[in-house]
Amino acid sequence: MSRAATPARRAGAIGRSAMVHLVLGGYCLLVLAPIALVLLNSFKTRAGIFDDPLGLPTHATLSLAGYGKVLGDAAIGHMFVNSLVVTSVSLVAILLLGAMAAWALTEYGFLGNRLLALFLAFGIMVPIRLGSVAILQEMVALDLVNTLTALVLVYIAQGLPLAVMILSEFVAAVPQELKDAARCDGVGEYRIFFQVVLPLIRPAVATVAVFTMVPIWNDLWFPLILAPSEQTQTITLGVQQFVGQFATDWNAVLAALSLAVLPILVLYAVFSRQLIRGITAGAVK
Repeated sequence: MSRAATPARRAGAIGRSAMVHLVLGGYCLLVLAPIALVLLNSFKTRAGIFDDPLGLPTHATLSLAGYGKVLGDAAIGHMFVNSLVVTSVSLVAILLLGAMAAWALTEYGFLGNRLLALFLAFGIMVPIRLGSVAILQEMVALDLVNTLTALVLVYIAQGLPLAVMILSEFVAAVPQELKDAARCDGVGEYRIFFQVVLPLIRPAVATVAVFTMVPIWNDLWFPLILAPSEQTQTITLGVQQFVGQFATDWNAVLAALSLAVLPILVLYAVFSRQLIRGITAGAVK
């Protein structure tokens, strides 16, 4: 009976595995197809883009005019720098403050601990864009409109709740024996956090970094509201200058979008192993 059932189980397992791979492959195709379409058409002439948007660049349609215009525009370079500054500063602050808050919430019992955790969970459920008017009024009162500081502060507030909730699960999983042994050796709390806890939760930190960076880099809403001036425009907002009411420079638009995707792809390539480890570790908790 068991021998007869074994081939059936194997066939069922193979079928389920094939189905899972088919679904994941379809999802990857759905996600990567638009990116591939943008990259392919960024190397075409305007006529080639409209005549055959799904085809590969040919000798007749190959053109680097869009990249020449984008790379030759000093304002675009300045926008890239703005995006890099805002994203990197926000990311470092979110990871550092989020990890420290997760350590405090999981390691120390204090009055209002659960209430604070609930407050952070509420920050995940309520989109920050609902408070755009109040945020704008606050930035006007603080004289921070058209500054990168305004964007950094908003993105820190936006990313902290999710970072704390994710990192709290991983910090809580650090063996208590390691921390107690360090305390017995006279190690201070800051050194325990930075030298014992942080190295053990690197996969979670990488996961939070990727999930936090993408919405910050791609955001158009808050740069348009809080920092629309030429000196503070980000690359996502800057691409709009190639979009006109009557004529759109699609070569430049697609080239700028292709270059804007590069930092995210590089970050994923660098942290892909840690990202996958963090996701799979969170799946079994």
